[in-house]
Amino acid sequence: MTAPAPERRSWTHPIMGMPVSLHIRADGVRTDPAVEPAVAAVFTHLRAVDRLFSTYRPGSQISRIRRHVLPPEQWHPWVSEVVRLCERARERSDGWFDAWLPGGFDPSGLVKGWAVENAVEQLARLGPYDHYLNAGGDIAAVVRPGATAWRVGIEDPRDRTRLLSVRELRTGGLATSGTAAGGAHIVDPRTGGHPTAIRSVTVAGPTLLWADVYATAAIARGGDVERWIRARAPDYQAFAVLRAS
Repeated sequence: MTAPAPERRSWTHPIMGMPVSLHIRADGVRTDPAVEPAVAAVFTHLRAVDRLFSTYRPGSQISRIRRHVLPPEQWHPWVSEVVRLCERARERSDGWFDAWLPGGFDPSGLVKGWAVENAVEQLARLGPYDHYLNAGGDIAAVVRPGATAWRVGIEDPRDRTRLLSVRELRTGGLATSGTAAGGAHIVDPRTGGHPTAIRSVTVAGPTLLWADVYATAAIARGGDVERWIRARAPDYQAFAVLRAS
C-alpha cells in the first residue's frame, strides 16, 4: 500500500519586483505553531535585503554607492559581505562575473542567490521539514535523507508556457539567468554590451549563491557553457539554450 504524501503548505509574496514562493513539506506542517513565525522571518529577511540592495530604490545603499555618496565605512555589514563575495566571484569566473561595471556597482547577479540562501536559514528552528524557496526561478532547497526530491521545471525562454525539462532537486540550489523575464540585463564586462549568443543558462549545484554566479557569468561569456562550468566547478551542472536553437 502506498504511503500517503506528506502535508504541504506554500506562501507567495511579491518582493524584489518578482513573486517569491516558499514551499514546506512534512507531516505536521499544518499544525506546527512554529511554522508561521519562521515563514514570516523568511519574507522579512528578503524585504530587508531589497531595501539595502535594490538598484531601483534611490535611497538604497547600493543606489547611494552607485552615486558615490556612501563611503565604505558607512556600509551595512551585509553590503560589505556582498562586495567581498563579488570579488571572489570575479576571480572564480575568470572575470566574466564583474559587479563593477561602467554604469556603476551592480551585484544583482549574486545578491538574489545570496539572499535566498540566507533567508531559508530562518527555517532552521523548524523540525526536519523539506522546503524550497523560489525567487523568480532561483531556488534554494532542502530535502531530508530518504525523502522525495523536489521536481523543478525549466522554462523554455522562447515560450514561457512550455517546459524544456524537469529536474530533480534535493538539498542545494538551482539558478536560471537569461532574457526571458528580465530582458537584456546581463552585461559583458569586457565590452560593456549585452551578450546575445545564449538565451538562458540554468545551473544546479550545492549552493544557490554560486549557481547564480555561474549562470550569470556563463551568459556573459557565451561559448561552451557546460564544459566551462564543469572545468571550474565540477559539483555544478549546467543546461544552456542557445540563441540559434
